[in-house]
Amino acid sequence: MAKKIDVIVWSKQGCSYCDEVKAYLQGQGIAYRTVDVTHNDAFRDILDTKYGVRYVPVVEIGSSEDDVYKAVTELGLEHIKTALAIHLPSQV
Repeated sequence: MAKKIDVIVWSKQGCSYCDEVKAYLQGQGIAYRTVDVTHNDAFRDILDTKYGVRYVPVVEIGSSEDDVYKAVTELGLEHIKTALAIHLPSQV
């Protein structure tokens, strides 16, 4: 049985790059969860600890079953498309 893949978008209000990522995922029919860092510096601290960045968007792709995620921290949909193609080849 295939492992369920989770997509998490770390974003903030008013971020056009974040909106672009979410619109792309919606257009592809890919379900995702959002972590809004707008008024929560603790969430930015988590990003800094995990990935060495404090900016958004950051897209995590992985499995909650084994708690392994790959983060896309580079700006640009091409990076997200590449990462998704590895985990969800039939949907991208």
